[in-house]
Amino acid sequence: MKISTLCFLKNDEHILLGMKKRDFGKGRWNGIGGKVEDGENIKVAAIRELQEEVGVICREVDLEQVAVLKFRSDNQKLDWDAHVFFIDTWEGEPVESDEILPKWFLKSRLPFSEMWPDDTFWFPYLLSGKSIQGKFTLDAEGRNILEHEITEVRFSEQGLPCSLLLTESD
Repeated sequence: MKISTLCFLKNDEHILLGMKKRDFGKGRWNGIGGKVEDGENIKVAAIRELQEEVGVICREVDLEQVAVLKFRSDNQKLDWDAHVFFIDTWEGEPVESDEILPKWFLKSRLPFSEMWPDDTFWFPYLLSGKSIQGKFTLDAEGRNILEHEITEVRFSEQGLPCSLLLTESD
């Protein structure tokens, strides 16, 4: 199983998405992030990915964990845990890299049709101020969501869900 990060810079009205320009996720709007390297702390990985992909700098204290998304499939290559962070304090302006084209969107007008299909299930919870744990069962090609479950949670300082509040599933 792989572990990754997704970071979303935000202010009161806007959220930053990145158009993936190559490799996994090419052509989709998503958060800024990527794989956690062996032995790397999740928050350190998030900070590294932000700097590499859009040139902004933040500190661990600036990362607000808002979700853990678990993707599972019969095809084990698709098994991921994604740690999702909101960030409202950072240094620098987001710039394009060879991997990501950053763009600000109104929170009320996100391009869901150009994002991953699972985003429509979990992103509205985050925009409403909730923290969640999501589990998505994918088909072997990773194109279709077979089942999903979303649980509202509170996170510990270590980024682990420490209390469950509400569950939605299909």
